Amino acid sequence: MPRETLTQDQIVRTAVELLDNEGIEGLSMRQLGTRLNSAATAVYWHVKSKDNLLVLAADAVWAEIELPDLEEVSWQSAATAMAKGLFAMILRHPWLVPAMSTHFLYGPGKARHDDHLLAVYQAAGFTGRDAEQAMKTVFTFVLGNALGVASEAAWRARLRRTGGDEQEQVRDMMERATEIAMRFPRLRAHNAAQQDDSPAPAPDQELDFGLRTILNGLQAELGTRPS
Repeated sequence: MPRETLTQDQIVRTAVELLDNEGIEGLSMRQLGTRLNSAATAVYWHVKSKDNLLVLAADAVWAEIELPDLEEVSWQSAATAMAKGLFAMILRHPWLVPAMSTHFLYGPGKARHDDHLLAVYQAAGFTGRDAEQAMKTVFTFVLGNALGVASEAAWRARLRRTGGDEQEQVRDMMERATEIAMRFPRLRAHNAAQQDDSPAPAPDQELDFGLRTILNGLQAELGTRPS
């Protein structure tokens, strides 16, 4: 495909698909050109460099997060919806987190998200630096939870690529981890107690619990301030 028929939007969408499938390591102009049926030089004409393409792709995925109407829902409902949207987006695009550690990722997509999120916490009653701190507290919690789930998925995918029985490998690794934990008294007692309890909560249940706790805490923080 000649460069005149390519568009930056088309290139970025294809780059996101490639990143979703192959991760950052699999992103190359040659691979991208193959998917677009175009020469790599034509791709460079539109996005200049691989680093620039990664920044554009990262910014594009932020647009997937829906922005709730603050005139129709409470600030806590809006904050919860945006946090869950962020969680789901990172799981769809697990390459975004490692990209954050190597690139400055900021553009219109991220700014659109941040602008609305700031409005959410300002609607709650936070102002100035406090509004920013409230945003960061929730963001860090969501990022940590998403990273844990995405890391496990990547770990299982690596096991599949190495061949053999994935379930058997997971079982062997968990047995070794349990054996190590049993050497420590508090972990040993905790693990023994968990065997009699219900199954571990699903990731979305853990996310719900944490969000309720944090947002209730932020609400309580607001209540301690002079009017």
